[in-house]
Amino acid sequence: MTHFDWSQIPQEQLNSRFSRKFVNGEKIMLAQLFLLKGCIVPEHSHESEQLSMVVTGTLKFKLEGEERIVTASQMMLIPSNIVHAVEALEDTLAYDIFSPIRRDWLEKTDSYLRK
Repeated sequence: MTHFDWSQIPQEQLNSRFSRKFVNGEKIMLAQLFLLKGCIVPEHSHESEQLSMVVTGTLKFKLEGEERIVTASQMMLIPSNIVHAVEALEDTLAYDIFSPIRRDWLEKTDSYLRK
């Protein structure tokens, strides 16, 4: 059993509008995401299934030619290997759950986020 405390996890600033904290086990990862209005997460895909939950703010998801607006208390499920992008329409706090874990995040090879 492992205990985590968000207040003790360093916040990683990836660019001027996006930062995150995350924890993981062997098969699952939970991320706390901080997106400022206007933040764009460019198109990308990954083997992980992703469940995104907006706590505060508004995100616009783009998946396979469709756009969906997700607001506080709403969630978006993104299947494995689906190309997707996100835009923060307001300052937003969101949580993302990934399975399997995002190796690119652990290895800091997620260059699409670091622009």
